[in-house]
Amino acid sequence: MYESKSKSSGKALIPFLIFVVVYLASGIILQAKGVEMAFYQLPGPVAVLVGIIIAFIMFKGSVDEKFGTLVQGCGDENIIIMCIIYLLAGAFSSVSEAIGGVDATVNLGLTLIPAKYATAGIFIIAGFISISTGTSVGTIVAIGPIAVGLAEKAGLNLSLVIAALIGGAMFGDNLSIISDTTIAATRTQGVEMRDKFRLNIRIALPAAIITIILLLIFGQPTTVSEVGDYSFNIIKVLPYLFVLVAALAGVNVFIVLTGGIIFSGIIGIAYRELGILTFAQEVFSGFEGMFDIFLLSMLTGGLAFMVTKEGGLQWILEKIQGRIKGKKTAEVGIAALISLIDAATANNTVAIIISGPIVKEISKTYKVDPRRTASLLDAFSCVMQGMIPYGAQLLIAASFTKGLVSPIEIIPLLWYQQLLALAAIISIFIPYADGIIKREPWDFENDKVALESVKDN
Repeated sequence: MYESKSKSSGKALIPFLIFVVVYLASGIILQAKGVEMAFYQLPGPVAVLVGIIIAFIMFKGSVDEKFGTLVQGCGDENIIIMCIIYLLAGAFSSVSEAIGGVDATVNLGLTLIPAKYATAGIFIIAGFISISTGTSVGTIVAIGPIAVGLAEKAGLNLSLVIAALIGGAMFGDNLSIISDTTIAATRTQGVEMRDKFRLNIRIALPAAIITIILLLIFGQPTTVSEVGDYSFNIIKVLPYLFVLVAALAGVNVFIVLTGGIIFSGIIGIAYRELGILTFAQEVFSGFEGMFDIFLLSMLTGGLAFMVTKEGGLQWILEKIQGRIKGKKTAEVGIAALISLIDAATANNTVAIIISGPIVKEISKTYKVDPRRTASLLDAFSCVMQGMIPYGAQLLIAASFTKGLVSPIEIIPLLWYQQLLALAAIISIFIPYADGIIKREPWDFENDKVALESVKDN
């Protein structure tokens, strides 16, 4: 879709810049007025629509020609595949939550982890919930009240507990195969989720282990009290385990998610949590929950294609090429690009969708393995998203403390995000996580794993 063009024009980027500015300015203005969740009040699809209107006004050609270009971008194969995966992921999360899967998983973790290790336990539980459900915000909402209650009862450092909760949520979000960030990162780079996971886990796991050790040392309670009796049904946790194991085994993502939906539905019907109709309603509710990101992905893909056709992407690549000297500096540039865009949009999925086409071209130009670029996109977007004080994660988590802790106070204690950034930067200069890249090199001419051509023959 996003092939390099000889045409180059910085002006072609104006519609995209207006989209980002409108998105960012609305958040800043509403934040100044004291509006809660200010950066999430303007729907992303509306903001990108403003950019599309500007593109129609600026770019040459008839309205029909420009509309044809927009639709061509919206209907790109990767965009449609990404959107369908969004829908299935939403349905799986909705059905699994409806049968009590989230509560069962949280209670399982709280039952297994002793009270004196509660701070580290919150990180671990949040990580598992997030990797299972694919949502950091949903994880924070599910565990936040429990985490605050534990901190108060056990005499824990409330700021550190909240930071542990956010860190665990971002750990899972970075690795989950049903996370919208993972879906966007892999689809924009044209790689398999399993391969991206295998790179990311080698970067994220050391950061998580060090974080847990630090939380065990510095997160001890002043008084040890019982966590409480949390009942759970292990059967309701199984759909999450099924999806995780099947995805890592390399099963097609559509089969994985469809199987997970059916698995959760069968359990829900067997336990009388759902009927046939309510099961169908929960599936559709999951679809509805993904409407914003579905529409945003399509419209952003259309705008990106319009901008690319006018030479905007080529102009960016020409400017970047002046600063990039090779593969390592290209990777540093990718890390900086996704971090800046996420800081501007306060949404890691939006940031990946915007930067994905640019990063794909950088990958081709400097022979950076696209599995590596997908890993960098996901990792650094999660780092930035998990640290900006106006992001949903920090705002929601801090809100559970009822004013006792502010997002600014949490930032210095976000050890996981800081360690993840450090690990990711080290992996650029010391490629310790690139085992799969070395074993299965990428064929840039055919844009796929080189070993696949051998298998095909």
